[in-house]
Amino acid sequence: MLCSVFISHFKVALLHSPFTEKATMKIANFTLFFFFFFFLLFSPSLPLSQSQPPELDPQDKASLLIFRVSIHDPNQTLSTWYASTCSNWTGLSCQNPTGKVTSLTLPASNLSGQIHTSLCKLTSLQILDLSGNNFSGNIPTCFGALRDLKTLNLSRNSLVGSIPGTFGNLKELRELVLSENRGLRGVVPLWVGELMNLERIDLSFCSFLGEIPERLLYLKSLKFLNLEGNNLTGTLRDFQQPLVVLNLASNRFSGTLPCFYGSRHSLSVMNLADNSLVGGLPSCLGSLAELTHLNLSFNGFTYEISPRLMFSENLVLLDLSHNGFSGRLPSRISKTTEKLGVVLLDLSYNRFSGEIPLRITELTRLQALRLSHNLLSGDIPARIGNLTYLQVIDLSHNALTGSIPLNIVGCFQLLVLMISNNNLSGEIQPELDALDSLKILDISNNRISGEIPLTLAGLKSLEIVDISSNNLSGNLNEAITKWSNLKYLSLARNKFSGTLPSWLFKFDKIQMMDYSSNRFSWFIPDDNLNSTRFKDFQTTGSAPGKVEIKISANVVAKDELSFSYNLLSMVGIDLSDNLLHGEIPEALFRQKNIEYLNLSYNFLEGQLPDLEKLPRLKALDLSHNSLSGQVTGNVTTPPGLTLLNLSHNCFSGVVTEKQGLGKFPGALVGNPELCVESSGNKCDPAEIDGSEEEIYQNELVEGPISIWIFCLSAFISFDFGVLGVFCSSRARSYILQTKG
Repeated sequence: MLCSVFISHFKVALLHSPFTEKATMKIANFTLFFFFFFFLLFSPSLPLSQSQPPELDPQDKASLLIFRVSIHDPNQTLSTWYASTCSNWTGLSCQNPTGKVTSLTLPASNLSGQIHTSLCKLTSLQILDLSGNNFSGNIPTCFGALRDLKTLNLSRNSLVGSIPGTFGNLKELRELVLSENRGLRGVVPLWVGELMNLERIDLSFCSFLGEIPERLLYLKSLKFLNLEGNNLTGTLRDFQQPLVVLNLASNRFSGTLPCFYGSRHSLSVMNLADNSLVGGLPSCLGSLAELTHLNLSFNGFTYEISPRLMFSENLVLLDLSHNGFSGRLPSRISKTTEKLGVVLLDLSYNRFSGEIPLRITELTRLQALRLSHNLLSGDIPARIGNLTYLQVIDLSHNALTGSIPLNIVGCFQLLVLMISNNNLSGEIQPELDALDSLKILDISNNRISGEIPLTLAGLKSLEIVDISSNNLSGNLNEAITKWSNLKYLSLARNKFSGTLPSWLFKFDKIQMMDYSSNRFSWFIPDDNLNSTRFKDFQTTGSAPGKVEIKISANVVAKDELSFSYNLLSMVGIDLSDNLLHGEIPEALFRQKNIEYLNLSYNFLEGQLPDLEKLPRLKALDLSHNSLSGQVTGNVTTPPGLTLLNLSHNCFSGVVTEKQGLGKFPGALVGNPELCVESSGNKCDPAEIDGSEEEIYQNELVEGPISIWIFCLSAFISFDFGVLGVFCSSRARSYILQTKG
């Protein structure tokens, strides 16, 4: 009131002042703005108190403090839970002006213990997120009293039991996320299909049983359903609502594939991998206009793929691997535009036959092409180099012929080239050095010949190289030394020759090297063995000498390929079946991380090195050499040693039962001067020495006797020869005639 009177008097004064009309209006406007700002700032009627954070409701505060003291909080995440102002409490949101808690979010906070029932007293709670912790025990049944709850996320914990039936009272619930709690079990509750606001259900990677409730098939609000990684069974049925994401992978669903007509304008992701689905691929799947990801791998699908089936340009991932599809590869997978198209195509582990269709090279957005383990024949399409986005090519385990197309260098972003186990021939072209991003090169088990080109020194990103089981020859050249990131290198079963180079053990990241079954000669070099050359890799339970490379590729974001691989191999060296001489370098037996060592079928000499400095050794094969001396000490010292072969050498002496070689039957056969004790066979060193002396004396005696017998037999042979001549009538007649 005071302000309005003041403004009125000020206006009157201005009207009677000598200022011009224009100036007067400017001053008046400025004055009005000033007093309006003054009014906003100091007027008691304006609700400025709303900008202040609310005080936490006392009852809710007490419930939260009970929850805090009942759990373990090593990271002190809840150390801020003491003030009266809601905004100071970590993970809390409150309602104005009441201070009632509406949201409690504490994801990945390293909290543990059981979820206390005091949280059930937060009656205004709408969001509860305790995901990514280590909570255990059962889900409190009183959560069903939180009638305003819209989001419940308890995923990635250690909860057990079943979903409480009281959850059927949560009529406002929109998101139910309980994934990655392996202790949660029982059936998917029937009442889930009665929560009319439920949009998202994620019960993946739990232990639920039984069938999908029928009501869930008709829940119109449902957009996202993820039941992956459970033990659900029954015939796969069609969903009637417009789903966006459907993930039922890794269960035991059976039957044939529905058309999902109810979701034909909405379904974006469908993952039914790793089930027991059968039959063919229905052409009606092409009507799923919004489909971007389709994964039907690891099922029992069969028959040919209809040429009428064509997916929309929105499809970026198609995985039909590990099925029984047959016939020719589909010539057209999907529509392709300049900005849209398939990014990952996996048709591996089927029974597709015939040639690779040229139209696959028209999938210009393709980043991963996996056609391995089929019956494909013919040449690799020369136009494959047109796919400039390709990062992964896996055509292994087919019957492809011809040579590696030179045009493949057009795939300049290539990370993986796997064309092993085919009938490819020709030579490794020097131009392949253009693939300078390549990490994995596997051309093993073909008929490729020639030498390793020096230009391949440019492939500096290589980590896995397998060129084994070909007809490659020549000496090892310096190009290999430039592959400084090598983890696995196999040149086995070729025709390489010459001496092993001094840089053999140069690679810092090497896990396994295999030079076996070649023609390498001379000594094993000990250069670069002074330090621990083999690192402490976390290896799996691979069989000795067996190497497996597992490639993983997926599409993340919209059209970005995510690629990774896992090398399953022991840490080791295989130089077997060559022409190597000399002694085994002592430094080789100081590589404490070695798990596998195979030097068999060579001409190595010297004594058995000490195995105590190889604590991780699991397999050792030194058979078929010329090693000598006594097998002293406990050769089974490495606790994980499961394979030992020292057979067919020149070892001597006694191996006692205490040395523990009984668990390696046949490990010492073919050593004639070696006596191996067992429970029923004891060795007497005196007898061994006596037998050796007897052998020596016999040799001394047998020498003159043998000479005497030789002379006697020669004399008798001569006499009988002369007698035979004179007894022959023709010979006697000839001699007499000569005399006459």
